[in-house]
Amino acid sequence: MMYTVISIVCIAVFFCLNILGMMHMLPLYITSPLLFLSILFTLYRLNHRKTFKGF
Repeated sequence: MMYTVISIVCIAVFFCLNILGMMHMLPLYITSPLLFLSILFTLYRLNHRKTFKGF
């Protein structure tokens, strides 16, 4: 549960930074990978929860 909240907050923060990057206030080549990595981390954590770990 805590990872979900942290990841949603990270996505929101990095989305705002990406908006600033689109307005040419921050470099877009820095903000776009951060947003991508936060979305990737969120999807990884959500999909990896219920995997079969063996006997």
